[in-house]
Amino acid sequence: MATPVSTRSVKWEKDVEEAASALERPLLYKRGTNTTSQIAVVGANTCPIESLDYEFISAFVVYVGCNTTLAAAAAALCAYIAPAAAGSGIPEIFGSILGVSAGFVLGKEGPMVHTGACVASWLGQGGSRKYGLTWNWIRYFKNDLDRRDLITCGAAAGVAAAFRAPVGGVLFALEEVTSWWRSALLWRTFSTTAVVAMVLRGLINYCRGGHCGLFGKGGLIMFDLSSRQATYTATDLAAVILLGILGGLLGALFNFLIDRILRVYSLLNKKGARYKIILTVSIAVITSCCTFGLPWLTTCTPCPPELASKCPTIGRSGNFKNFQCPAGQYNALASLFFNTNDDAIRNLFSAGTDREFGVSTLLIFFTTVYTLGLLTYGVAVPSGLFIPVILAGASFGRLVGTLLGSISGLDAGLFALLGAASFLGGTMRMTVSVCVILLELTNDLHLLPLIMLVLLIAKSVADCFNKGVYEQMVRMKGLPYLEVHAEPCMRSLVAGDVVAGPLITFSSVERVSTIVHTLRHTGHNGFPVIEDPPFAPAPELCGLVLRSHLLVLLQGRIFTRDRVKTGPAEVFRRLAPFDFAKAGSGKGLKVEDLDLSEEEMDMFVDLHPVTNRSPYTVVENMSLAKAAVLFRGLGLRHMCVVPRTQGRPPVVGILTRHDFMPQYIRGLYPNTIPR
Repeated sequence: MATPVSTRSVKWEKDVEEAASALERPLLYKRGTNTTSQIAVVGANTCPIESLDYEFISAFVVYVGCNTTLAAAAAALCAYIAPAAAGSGIPEIFGSILGVSAGFVLGKEGPMVHTGACVASWLGQGGSRKYGLTWNWIRYFKNDLDRRDLITCGAAAGVAAAFRAPVGGVLFALEEVTSWWRSALLWRTFSTTAVVAMVLRGLINYCRGGHCGLFGKGGLIMFDLSSRQATYTATDLAAVILLGILGGLLGALFNFLIDRILRVYSLLNKKGARYKIILTVSIAVITSCCTFGLPWLTTCTPCPPELASKCPTIGRSGNFKNFQCPAGQYNALASLFFNTNDDAIRNLFSAGTDREFGVSTLLIFFTTVYTLGLLTYGVAVPSGLFIPVILAGASFGRLVGTLLGSISGLDAGLFALLGAASFLGGTMRMTVSVCVILLELTNDLHLLPLIMLVLLIAKSVADCFNKGVYEQMVRMKGLPYLEVHAEPCMRSLVAGDVVAGPLITFSSVERVSTIVHTLRHTGHNGFPVIEDPPFAPAPELCGLVLRSHLLVLLQGRIFTRDRVKTGPAEVFRRLAPFDFAKAGSGKGLKVEDLDLSEEEMDMFVDLHPVTNRSPYTVVENMSLAKAAVLFRGLGLRHMCVVPRTQGRPPVVGILTRHDFMPQYIRGLYPNTIPR
């Protein structure tokens, strides 16, 4: 018979059971309805619980550690081994590889141009005796003319190799590298870039077998857009014009900021190699934090249904990076940051992907690349500006295209290409070469009118504020670069107004002690030679002799006790023509190398055999502007200024490129050139 149980007893037993189970149940339990985050309840209070992602921390440490190690190695190469990549160019090559691998926002085209110029300069100075890399046929290039042509061809080869653009390399050399162009140089550079294209084609065909990793993908055309047909209306042209104006403004701002940043960097770099490495590693850490941390701020995006088999990307390159997203989704910002520069540009240029990158993604990427490009250029790592400018311009152009999608019918990828062109025009201020390089990169002639339009607009707008970035670098380094057009103030001055004195000349048969004393106490590289009695009825200009030739002549000890002519036969009986060839940097004779006795110092030497008997001359009352155009157009180093009337010394002075510099003219005539 069942014993009746009161309601209170049942309640008591239930309380006991709940108390017993409560002893076994954890004090923190998770709400069953929570599907988005972990919530714990302690008593009556709730608090969020988030487990630590140790894999994230480890990945970040490894990522930053690898980048900083590579950056430090690249900086050490530049700081200790080859600060200016002088010599063979090998440090420049390895420094560029390490810099790109370290994740810096930089390009490889600048180091490639520098490397090509270094190799050409090495050939132009006869190879290397130190490493046994000399051949007799190289001796024929040991002169200023051939060395200049070789360096121009080397720079063109660097552009052709970096962008796979042989014609663009020729035009780059014409527009930016050389200041003295002639028809012979045209076919030489064209032949050089043609060889580059053939070698590239052979290497790409070999690497398509999977022997070279990512190298060789895509053939000679890096960003093939030829399948896209571009048609545009008046509204589209208005959008393109707006893009050109904005690109010019941002390009001018980029040049202004990079000028200020480089001046700060120069103060740090002057303190020594250790500070260069510290600065480089610091920028590497900043870059790593930005590229690794910013993708965590964006939400995941569902993969396009038609690309379900390719999204997310599994591997090293591709459009859709998973980056901690669930299956079937991708991280748009990681797809840009965690890719090679070429693949990131290809993602931005891709057509028919208007929804692949949102406005916030493009804005964050543009701001980051624009800022990191400014901070990276100037550190002790071989770097170029083309790729950072193209990345920033492409992201900005795609951002504008996304915002104007409702009023413009142009594809967002086309806006990215035009944005890259506008940024290149606003920073580099190059038009023809950039236009052809972009056409060779994309293989799309239909875009030629739009690219030309946006380049011209961007350059015109940016020219209203400052010079191109390369011209700013030349001025900052203090190099005496002659502009194509003379300064307006030069029209009111004549050649005789800027020659400096006192003028140092030699007689055609001069005493050895006089020449040695002059070479020891002056740094001039050219001296007028005067033919005076008894070799001429009156003093007259005989020609111009170079410092290097004087040193070779003195080293040969072709002296006479009396002041007489010896003639060229005696000189070239003891000295070979190649003895007067252009020596390499730091390899030529110095006046300290001469070991002459007192008896030899009191003897005479005939300068006729080593004197240029037909130097370029201008009359002292010639317009300085015309003299500057003549000087630059002929590629001269010295120009003699002769008097307008007779009865005066045969030479008034010598003009060098320093005499045409605005800073020098401003020092002589402060009111002629405004600051």
